[in-house]
Amino acid sequence: MSPLVTQLSWTNHLLIMSGSKSDEEREFYMRLAIKERYSKRQLERQMDSGYYERYMLSKSKLLPEPLHSEQNPFLDQYVVEFLDLPDVFHENDFRKALVKGMRDFILELGKDFTFVGEEYPIQVGGEDYRIDLLFFHRSLHCLVAMELKVEKFKPEYVSKMDFYLEGLDRQIRKPDENPSVGLLLCASKNDEVVEYAMSRTLSPMMVAQYQMQLPDRNGRTLQGTHL
Repeated sequence: MSPLVTQLSWTNHLLIMSGSKSDEEREFYMRLAIKERYSKRQLERQMDSGYYERYMLSKSKLLPEPLHSEQNPFLDQYVVEFLDLPDVFHENDFRKALVKGMRDFILELGKDFTFVGEEYPIQVGGEDYRIDLLFFHRSLHCLVAMELKVEKFKPEYVSKMDFYLEGLDRQIRKPDENPSVGLLLCASKNDEVVEYAMSRTLSPMMVAQYQMQLPDRNGRTLQGTHL
């Protein structure tokens, strides 16, 4: 562990030592802070959001084919406490708030995500369609289409994302890039329903849920946000 300590600021080192519950969690945050070049505020936010627990819940989920990576850069749950949205809001409000808070959202997603645009247009059959948010992932070397849903996951969301990914791959993806990936970010999801809905799709796609408040640091209970 000593080589890692030499790459951390003393402030971040103390924060990790005092805030971690196990040697595994300490090493995780050390490596994460070094990789992502976290400031004290950024590291503190990630620890307060239970990032380690969320990562451990997500790492067993393999990336869909044909992507290959030693680590899954996508989480099963994202915390977006920085949005400052009212109790009831629409998908358009959600998208605009994420774009306004993109600096904080990139911290939550990971710095390998590069923001391309909002309401990204593709045209099929003479009709215009728009993807809520479009990113490029530097390590996976692929476009990432993100669709935002302010309600529970529904199976019909999968077919719409299939359509968007096909449009990106045919019209936007460069020859040296990997196939585009879809991320459906929903208020909540039932894992069995997700598994059934995605069992026959060939598109690389994942479903995650978001939480509007930081988890309780004592219990760190991770639950979805329901509207």
